[in-house]
Amino acid sequence: MKTAVRYFSRSGNTKAVAEAIAQAAGVDAISVDAQDAAITEPVDLLFIGGALYKYGIDDHMKAYLETLDKDMIGKVAVFSTSWFSKHAIDLIKNGVKEKGIVAVSDFLYVRGKPNDAQKKNAAEFAKKLMG
Repeated sequence: MKTAVRYFSRSGNTKAVAEAIAQAAGVDAISVDAQDAAITEPVDLLFIGGALYKYGIDDHMKAYLETLDKDMIGKVAVFSTSWFSKHAIDLIKNGVKEKGIVAVSDFLYVRGKPNDAQKKNAAEFAKKLMG
């Protein structure tokens, strides 16, 4: 299964979770504002994560979601970190669905700064969805 991991993180919390997922998937975690973030080859599963900032997702994430091509992505799995709300998951899923891409029902939410057990759960989340 061809997999990719994309994220946006201001504090480093979402990045830490993205890296745990990426390690389990055997790929690199790439920030959505990096030059090489575009999905240029078809992937079966895209893990994408972000957090809630001022009651919405960051503009970098919004812009990245607009670039997604449904013909290049089989399905998406969403993850998020936050100190107070899972709402970023819904916002990212809605952005993906607006592009005509299927978002799996499973998601991963980590409250606060991820600890080792939460990073292990992130890796298990990835392995489960990759089959």
